[in-house]
Amino acid sequence: MTQAAAREADRTRTRRRSLFAGTVGNLVEWFDWSVYGFFVPVFASSFFPVGDRFTEILAAFTVFAVGFFFRPLGGAVLGSYADRHGRRAGMTLTILLMAGASALIALLPTYAQIGVAAPVLLTVARCVQGFSAGGEFGTSSAFLVENAPPGRRAWAGSWQQVSVGAGTLLASLLASIMFASLSDESLAAWGWRVAFGIGAVLGLLGLWLRMAVPDTDAFTRARATGRVVRNPLATVLREHPRAALRVVGMVAAGTALVQFWFVSLPSVLTLHTGVELREAQFAAMLGLALFTILQPVSGFLSDRFGRRPLLLVFAVGSAASFIPLVNTVGQTMSSVLVAVSVSAVLLAAYAGSLAAVMAEQFPPEVRTAGISLPYGIAVAVFGGLAPVLATAMVAQGTFWVFGVVMVALCVVSAVVYWLMPETNS
Repeated sequence: MTQAAAREADRTRTRRRSLFAGTVGNLVEWFDWSVYGFFVPVFASSFFPVGDRFTEILAAFTVFAVGFFFRPLGGAVLGSYADRHGRRAGMTLTILLMAGASALIALLPTYAQIGVAAPVLLTVARCVQGFSAGGEFGTSSAFLVENAPPGRRAWAGSWQQVSVGAGTLLASLLASIMFASLSDESLAAWGWRVAFGIGAVLGLLGLWLRMAVPDTDAFTRARATGRVVRNPLATVLREHPRAALRVVGMVAAGTALVQFWFVSLPSVLTLHTGVELREAQFAAMLGLALFTILQPVSGFLSDRFGRRPLLLVFAVGSAASFIPLVNTVGQTMSSVLVAVSVSAVLLAAYAGSLAAVMAEQFPPEVRTAGISLPYGIAVAVFGGLAPVLATAMVAQGTFWVFGVVMVALCVVSAVVYWLMPETNS
């Protein structure tokens, strides 16, 4: 083997190891983030014991939304940190914060034990998780895309979303198993604590994997050539404001629909249609599995045919199908499964391109901050409020309003996709 061939083989092995480490570490991160949403119906009364199930679940989902609003702050701070100190350093810090917050929630006393301090501490822990998640998405997206083989940025970047889906799926699977195997009393007493504790332990695995890989060539070159900027966030706002706004528009509909179909759907349907929580949870989990499996396929198609066609399929298809799909959901698991499966196919077209198309909006020296802040804003506003809005509309008997809002978001994102430049080159 020639020296050039040996170097290329070594580079390929490093890329594969980095892809694996970035994907598994991200999976752990999003497992920790998602456990909260699935176990809301179980632990809501432990922290918000008002005696009314609607109000208890709505209060717990409000804390869920508050965590989302710390994602822009995390994106700004941790994204800038990763642009200054490296992708690996940023990803190590995010997973430490996420796992630590999961451990705190697992050990929290209830309202009956310490009064109002219990929901306050729950909110603090969720805010730390939101702060961590805000930095995680942009950092891991940049890490995977910058480690991509030539011509395969979307495919490599799709594994960011695969790991998000897989982490959420793993949390959903855990919830389904525990809901099926434990009594309601056991779930409320200690079952939900076990779920958060598992997330904290898995964080150690993610930390070990991330510390074992080198930083990306793109960041290494930027540092070697003196292109690392002192204030990446200010540079983004000053020199790339249109790209940052474009990212917000790209993400708006997708994040809201992901949170609705794959995280809050079981809780919302339990209140809206009376479907059994266990059945709705299992159907949502199967839809999430389909969504996760299809994303590398979507990434491959995006590299082949471009970012815009795949994104437009998602936005137009979702705008046309959301209200009919919601209206078909009844009290059976099969009706829920059909709706989430159709949505999973459409959302995969969005998610497979997302990491690459966002990374392609910014140069390497501000890429992580450029992705993280606008993405965090979009996820906070649209993803964080979707479960709260859905639950509130069910309680008021005006769930159709939520459908109109989701369709409007899809139309806005479709316009952004149509007007944006094609970056697959």
